[in-house]
Amino acid sequence: MAQIINVTKDTFRSAVIDSEKPVLVDFWAQWCGPCKKLGPVLEQVAEELGDEVVIAKVNVDEERELAAMFQIMSIPAMMVFAKGTKVDEMIGLQPKANIVAKLRSHI
Repeated sequence: MAQIINVTKDTFRSAVIDSEKPVLVDFWAQWCGPCKKLGPVLEQVAEELGDEVVIAKVNVDEERELAAMFQIMSIPAMMVFAKGTKVDEMIGLQPKANIVAKLRSHI
């Protein structure tokens, strides 16, 4: 079963860019209501897609440099990376089916 990992600017390259699997990066903050609702959805996605993908979380308050690098203006914001490149993006709270469909298209 896939785990949800926390990513920082120090671990972003090894966890996301260098990953052999597609990576969904969730940019979130503790104070964000929709972000809190998205958490359990991402746990279900991680459970469903098992070892085929990596689910990563970036706290925008703690990792302002990463948020700026990816021009995060609204959260939650999710980006999908495959082979080191951003290949997809979703802004706002999304239903599980949408997230799974986007990830499956990159597996």
